[in-house]
Amino acid sequence: MKEWVDYGVIGFLLFLSFIVVSIGIERIWFYATVRVDDYNDKRELELDLHRRLTLIATIGSNAPYVGLLGTVAGIMITFMGISNTSMGDTSEIMKGLALALKATAMGLVVAIPSIVFYNMLIRKSEVIITKWDIYHNPVKTNDRQNKRLDKE
Repeated sequence: MKEWVDYGVIGFLLFLSFIVVSIGIERIWFYATVRVDDYNDKRELELDLHRRLTLIATIGSNAPYVGLLGTVAGIMITFMGISNTSMGDTSEIMKGLALALKATAMGLVVAIPSIVFYNMLIRKSEVIITKWDIYHNPVKTNDRQNKRLDKE
């Protein structure tokens, strides 16, 4: 039973990390090839830039909880094993508890890079949106002089 929990949780977390990496690679490629002059509507550009980023954020914020669920289940199984024997061997108990914690560690291994990846992609999308603004709303020299703060 313990193996099912371990393999199930860790397998699910590996699947989530595969999703994050796949989306991240696709987004990086899209950001590298997007042309702001192809978009007349800023909202359409924003929709294309933010596509699937929420999924990365969701995985990053929930992966530790998935790992914690695996840890709790592993600890419960360890305690059930102790209750089935008359006298628990402390080394086996410690081994079971230590192995149960690997699910939490794996959850953090998935979550931390996911959140970093998400923040990097959001920043890149903000830069592209700013480039769209510059392209479609260029500042004229006279406008700059009129908007000077120190001019009275």
